[in-house]
Amino acid sequence: MSRGVFITLEGGDGTGKTTQAELLESWLAEQGRAVVRTREPGGTEVGVEVREIVLHHRGDIAPRAEALLYAADRAHHVATLVRPALDRGDVVIQDRYIDSSVAYQGAGRVLDPDAIRSLSEWATDGLKPDLTVLLDLDAASARARLDGARTRFDRLEAEASEFHDRVRGAFLALAEAEPERFLVIYAAEPVDVIAETIRARVVALL
Repeated sequence: MSRGVFITLEGGDGTGKTTQAELLESWLAEQGRAVVRTREPGGTEVGVEVREIVLHHRGDIAPRAEALLYAADRAHHVATLVRPALDRGDVVIQDRYIDSSVAYQGAGRVLDPDAIRSLSEWATDGLKPDLTVLLDLDAASARARLDGARTRFDRLEAEASEFHDRVRGAFLALAEAEPERFLVIYAAEPVDVIAETIRARVVALL
């Protein structure tokens, strides 16, 4: 494989992205593929610091500053981890990427989504995923999942339902605009059914 495969998982909080990333990583490893599983923010040492600021900072962060922090993390993450892995021919499985910024900072924070996208495309030198899996779930159901699993909510998880409704709508609009890149899955389906659907698409991709 001359170039690796870049797979991102997107969706609101509580939709099961981490679970599906873990299952996909295990399955690909069983097929003999070299896999790098990572996330944004937090996939590098710099990312861990950014994650603490954007998700757990106790004070307010201006929306534009928040968007810039995510873009800065993304630039470093792609340059130091993602591109080297793809150059080696690895499969990169990533929890969140540019689409999350367009949805959360663009729609959620009511910033210009085109400006948010352009910022991240510049930060990553135009790197696009080969496949984006969107796990879709209504905000109320996702929150119910979080209520059963969390004792502490981060800054984005704690936002009002209207915020999360805007985020969900933005993700669905992104998927509708690029159907060839997106695989949209209803996240209330059983975990194993979702995993099998993802594997079927990845097989075709590989």
